[in-house]
Amino acid sequence: MLILLPPSEGKASPRRGRPLDLPSLSFPDLAPHRAEVLDALVGLCTASPPQDAAQVLGLGKTQTEAVAANARLVRAPTARADQVYAGVLYEALDLASLEGSARRRASGWLAVTSGLFGLLRPTDRIPAYRLSGDVALPRIGTVSTYWSRRLDDAVRAAAGHGLVVDLRSTTYASFWRPSPEQARRVVTVRVLHEVRGARQVVSHFNKATKGRLVRSLLEDGDAPHTAARFADHLGALGWKVELGTGGRHGTRLDVVVSDL
Repeated sequence: MLILLPPSEGKASPRRGRPLDLPSLSFPDLAPHRAEVLDALVGLCTASPPQDAAQVLGLGKTQTEAVAANARLVRAPTARADQVYAGVLYEALDLASLEGSARRRASGWLAVTSGLFGLLRPTDRIPAYRLSGDVALPRIGTVSTYWSRRLDDAVRAAAGHGLVVDLRSTTYASFWRPSPEQARRVVTVRVLHEVRGARQVVSHFNKATKGRLVRSLLEDGDAPHTAARFADHLGALGWKVELGTGGRHGTRLDVVVSDL
């Protein structure tokens, strides 16, 4: 099984640790592309006035410290990605508290889409950075478009013959789209919050629920190979799910939560 996660905007900055080593990261074939994006990002944050770079990165005028941090990425300390990503989904997932086989499954099942690195494993050592997938970098263009042309081989290799469970947000879903043949083994999960009979997507609860769902899968350890069996498995784990019809990007599965 391969579980695709979005990154988090919020990140914990490592205080110590060796600097970034691109060749040591998972999916080594992506190294030259990572170097190209890194060079464009550092160049923007080094050569441009901080306020201008912040505007390109979609940051507020007062967030120039993030620009300065990006300029230092090559020599910045690193930590495991599952320690750097600090958003709501990752707090609910709480990988650090997993034990034994569940922790080992996280290393093999999880992959994070990243504007800077393309695709990462939780154990990859990275610095804290700011680069959203919808940013247009000099010489690179829109980051999501750049990676959409370069991630297919890495995702296919990571998935093997197993099911791909896609939990990415809209921006990061565009980093990789399955082929029609691959779509038969992709389940795209949507979380709906049910209040007084009405269903809606609520960002905070959506992220927290996805984190808890992934944790329950890692702790259970079963890896269904079809969308229907995956839906049945989630139901057996206590989740309320509704399986939709297959589409060009995979079968949609709604997880309905009424009490958060």
